[in-house]
Amino acid sequence: LVDRKYYLARPDLLMCNRTLFGGPPPKHQQMDDHYFGSIPSRVQSFMAACEDELYRLGVPIKTRHNEVAPGQYEIAPVFENANVAADHQQLVMRVLKAVAPKFGMQCILHEKPFARVNGSGKHVNWALATNTGVNLLDPQDETHSNMQFLVFLCAVIRAVDVHAELLRACIANAGNDHRLGANEAPPAIISIFLGDMLTDIIEQIEKGSPTKTIKGGKLDLGANILPQIPRHSGDRNRTSPFAFTGNKFEFRAVGSSASIAWPTTVLNTIVAESLDVIVTKLEQAAGKSPTPAKLAQATKSVLKQVIKEHKRVCFDGDGYDEAWQAEAAERGLPNLKNSAEALPILKKKPILDAFRKYRVLNKAEIESRLNTFVEQYATTLVIEARTMIQMSRTQLLTAATRHQTMLADSVASTQNAGVDADDLRDELESFAELVARFRAGIASLESALDASDEFEGIAHAQDIRASVIPQMEEMRELGDQLERFVSDDLWPIPTYREMLFIK
Repeated sequence: LVDRKYYLARPDLLMCNRTLFGGPPPKHQQMDDHYFGSIPSRVQSFMAACEDELYRLGVPIKTRHNEVAPGQYEIAPVFENANVAADHQQLVMRVLKAVAPKFGMQCILHEKPFARVNGSGKHVNWALATNTGVNLLDPQDETHSNMQFLVFLCAVIRAVDVHAELLRACIANAGNDHRLGANEAPPAIISIFLGDMLTDIIEQIEKGSPTKTIKGGKLDLGANILPQIPRHSGDRNRTSPFAFTGNKFEFRAVGSSASIAWPTTVLNTIVAESLDVIVTKLEQAAGKSPTPAKLAQATKSVLKQVIKEHKRVCFDGDGYDEAWQAEAAERGLPNLKNSAEALPILKKKPILDAFRKYRVLNKAEIESRLNTFVEQYATTLVIEARTMIQMSRTQLLTAATRHQTMLADSVASTQNAGVDADDLRDELESFAELVARFRAGIASLESALDASDEFEGIAHAQDIRASVIPQMEEMRELGDQLERFVSDDLWPIPTYREMLFIK
């Protein structure tokens, strides 16, 4: 949430929903004081008004709290049927955007509106249930003996391993590229976190037969007067893109501005395919009329095979650790670092076959989505680049030139007064060089953007990724350096200090 007057004064926020220039202030999120603080009163009033509107629309909202970055907040709906939840997510975003101006604020749903501070995402909590409401991903107390749960667990593990590239592609967009792999979001490598208890059980299955379930024990709160709280054996790993969290999986890599319908469709399809494969193997192993004992033995045998083939996707360590990049490569896990690499995955035959076999989407429907995603990606980046060029020429460069003139006047007047001006002259020369580099950067960015127009489709997106984005990153670095030196009364756009902290 940003004060609306600052939002309207920033062409980049207005046109792109993210800042194309702007360095973090000396204090931003290092102290975690916003995260652990109380919700500011104006924000509290806004959130209450949103909740009231959402209740009227039939959207059940349960959670509201501060998030890590200054000015960042979280809202969570209650679990629902996937189709309804997807529709309600659209209503939530619409209501947040519509209500904020009534309180003098602007709600920004972009994945990375402010560079170098935490971005935003959605955690899609996903599970399967029977038509009578039985959660098929509930491990229950003696998990090792719950064969139904273990079959569905292994189906998910297989699905995520076989279709890791598709899962990465289904959350690909220009905004999400800014946060994937950073400290506030899972890496672009898709892996599964299971926790100590489930990891131990699948290791037992791989070795033969599971015989025990690790219990979570008690949570030590460090004070004898406080009650003993059961500790969940699964715990949680915030660095995992796809984590088991008690009785569901949490897909954490989805972008904050995205619809959850497409990622959920992908999850449902790939798990359906996995269940089909596993059940076919079970039927072959157990025979036509298996006894309970023979079915149990066949199940253990099939699950053992599935785990051996697909356990590489299970990772309970730190997903942010650079060592994981190398380890994932050794395991053969894909690492699609940006949308231009990820989106073409939708053209692969196994993906087309899976969607067609289960009558989810045909080839033409997949291709139309691919074309749309690619066009959105390329168009978004072209708009950002052109906005950056316009802001650079008409705002930042003008302010920098005025500051340079002030420095030159200061040098001249100091010398005319007979005072040594060497330090001022050095500062002027250094700043003039920075301005010259910034001016040259504008020309380079414009040239790269014009050259990219020669391409179409995937080739256009990939050329922008390879040629335009590096120029934009260099321009941002130069622009942020200018902000550190240009007189505050000359700087033409609101700074991070104002936007993040004035509530």
